[in-house]
Amino acid sequence: MSEVESAKQPNYPISSVGNALRLLLMFNNHPRLRLSDAATALGVSTSTAHRLLAMLQSFDFVRQEEEVRTYVLGPVFLDLGLSAVRNMDVRAIARPILSELAVRLDQTVHLAVLEGLNVRYVLGAEGQSQLRVADRTGELLPAHTSAMGRALLADMSNERLDKILAQLVEQRVDAKQLQTELDQIREIGYALNFRHDDVTSMAMTVHDPDGATIAAINAAGPSSRMSKQDRKLIARQLHAAAAEIEEALRTAPNK
Repeated sequence: MSEVESAKQPNYPISSVGNALRLLLMFNNHPRLRLSDAATALGVSTSTAHRLLAMLQSFDFVRQEEEVRTYVLGPVFLDLGLSAVRNMDVRAIARPILSELAVRLDQTVHLAVLEGLNVRYVLGAEGQSQLRVADRTGELLPAHTSAMGRALLADMSNERLDKILAQLVEQRVDAKQLQTELDQIREIGYALNFRHDDVTSMAMTVHDPDGATIAAINAAGPSSRMSKQDRKLIARQLHAAAAEIEEALRTAPNK
């Protein structure tokens, strides 16, 4: 272990996690990695190195080239890299659009992105009404419990959604009920969430120029100002704002 690595060690290191991370860092200098080289570099047996690589492979962090029996970085890194770039772009582009939307609706509006099984509020703007919902920028919530999270889940491919539902089942989430709700969201084009604190949220997704879902936007306010008639107007305004963000992403420089 280098002096830099040693200096960065936490007070309570977990050796298996550390070895897995060290394995991933090896790909900075070695685009392809053999099992024997991984074992030697880590100072572990080949069976231990194989188990580490198998675990990383199961989450798509690495993949094995069958013909030459070497390991290379998996597709998850491309997804993470693209996601980071998209999220930075969409937040900067969405800021003025959401600020205008908050004034137009006199409601609090947000932009959120998925983080695993959760949804992260990354941008918010408040309306001017005295009775309004507070900006939740920075908060992290289980995706299935929020309108924006469910809108994002509803836009997923069946394969990816099945994996997430399987994980949620382990957390005792009613996957059948959630699937029904997601089907309804796909049908009507937006998600609704009625909170216990008398707040209603309406959300829909935003797509990048390739059609991939990258974020969701919402409008949230006291339920007294989110009647069925109000929601018709809000749905139109959210749809227009999402389309404006998507158009700005398409025409942004360096795309």
